[in-house]
Amino acid sequence: MTFSILGSEFEQSFFWLPFIGFTIGLVATSIGSGGGFFFPMILIVFFHIPAPIAVATSLAAGIPLSLAGTIGHYAKGNIKLPTGLILGIAGIAGALGGAGLTRLINPDQLKTIFGIYAIVLAFFIATHAGKKKKELQDHAPSVENNNHGMGLAFGFAGGIISGTFGTSGSAPVLAGLFAMRLPVKKIIGTSVLVVLINTIAAFLSHFLIGEVNLMLVVLLTVGSVIGAIAGPRLLAEINTEKYETAIRNVFALLMLILGIIIISHSF
Repeated sequence: MTFSILGSEFEQSFFWLPFIGFTIGLVATSIGSGGGFFFPMILIVFFHIPAPIAVATSLAAGIPLSLAGTIGHYAKGNIKLPTGLILGIAGIAGALGGAGLTRLINPDQLKTIFGIYAIVLAFFIATHAGKKKKELQDHAPSVENNNHGMGLAFGFAGGIISGTFGTSGSAPVLAGLFAMRLPVKKIIGTSVLVVLINTIAAFLSHFLIGEVNLMLVVLLTVGSVIGAIAGPRLLAEINTEKYETAIRNVFALLMLILGIIIISHSF
């Protein structure tokens, strides 16, 4: 059953969106996962939302997750602001380019590309998550490498990913910060700031070119905000690190399945 709200078609199934946003926000802020990459896949597969609109909606729902993380890390002094702003500025350019790219390909092609991206990311998470965690634990700050030219390149790559796929684009950002030899806490905190900047820039880019369904944004974002706030409080007593590998492997499996489904729906 569908009806109209503020000129937009509303299906009864959309009532599930706040619960989906809450669940992803809860998990993402509790285990430090970029859970926002599930938003576009769920919208495409289960709600049959066109890929460009799903990307924009995902970006909007991801903003509160990144904002909550940025505020927390800033309060703890874990953000190297000059470096974050430099990577963020480059990310803005990349996000604009990524959003423009979605206008050059049709929705089915974007779905196919997104499905391939999801499968590649699933394999990356399954095979490298443990290694990345060990790198973080073993990482020694040594002497910082203030090669901001290199940082610009990685920031731009992160922006491209955010603007095109509606995900955080954190992988190249983290890689760039590792290469600059920042202390581990600065790497994590600064990457969250860069992701926030990229996400806002990418969302505004899609908004300006008219690919945003505000009704979907409100429904999904309300849930993700509540989840982002409730996550650390509800799970403060749970040793999430004990289950983190298993949770990430489940995430990877779900991404693999959804990626295959998305590609199959493109033909």
